[in-house]
Amino acid sequence: MTRSTEFTAVVRTGARARRGTVVVHELDGLIDGPSRVGLVVGKTVGGSVVRHRVSRRLRAQLCERLTRLPSGCGVVVRALPEAKDASSAELARDLDAALDRLLLRGRR
Repeated sequence: MTRSTEFTAVVRTGARARRGTVVVHELDGLIDGPSRVGLVVGKTVGGSVVRHRVSRRLRAQLCERLTRLPSGCGVVVRALPEAKDASSAELARDLDAALDRLLLRGRR
């Protein structure tokens, strides 16, 4: 996801789930075609080096989970300050838990 309008739409009107180190926002029917994913890693997470490390870890975890997302949905993953000390396994666990909650909510 690259447009600020898409980020805004997903964060403001989509469903939200917080789990440990991340908050995941999801909005069905954002676009036609494959799902789009965006990351938000703010300065509260840490300095530039820390933010980029967290971004790389989250991006790698998201790549493995893209097939779970319904087509056309928009997902924004926001890293919380606790993410700076989290391992990749912890980020994966929190991301899975948040996605499970959102995707189960959508099936109801």
